Amino acid sequence: MQDAQLEQLSRRTGRLLYDRSLSMVAAESCTGGWIAKLMTDIPGSSQWFERGFVTYSNQAKMEMLGVRADSLEHFGAVSERVVREMVAGALARSHAQVAVAVSGIAGPEGGSELKPVGTVWLAWADAKGVRAERRWFPGNREEVRRQTVIHALQALGDSLEQ
Repeated sequence: MQDAQLEQLSRRTGRLLYDRSLSMVAAESCTGGWIAKLMTDIPGSSQWFERGFVTYSNQAKMEMLGVRADSLEHFGAVSERVVREMVAGALARSHAQVAVAVSGIAGPEGGSELKPVGTVWLAWADAKGVRAERRWFPGNREEVRRQTVIHALQALGDSLEQ
């Protein structure tokens, strides 16, 4: 792992999960498995990281996570409805108690007036329920993806600390 901020966040998240005897699952689209990679870079992570789903295509979201075709058709892959279905599907298809899901437009193409490049929907699920949030991250493809991972792990850790 080369990025000190990402390493710190993944270690913090892992420690919080371990201390609470919880495990997590990640459902990723725009980050392409980056969250799962960071979590599994930590030695001993099998004690608190259960699995990851990289569901880049709509078909994968439906097959692997149970996202509804009508949700994708009516709201699009980058939407609150879909990311909530992704996080719920990840929990239902794993043995984890905590989940994070992300779906966004990292660019450089693919944006629209309503959903410009940098638009990301994130969702988290745990015993407290499901929460979702829309963010916009500036920058190129790598920067949007990196900021998404940072926000996903920061918010997950903050939630675990409460």
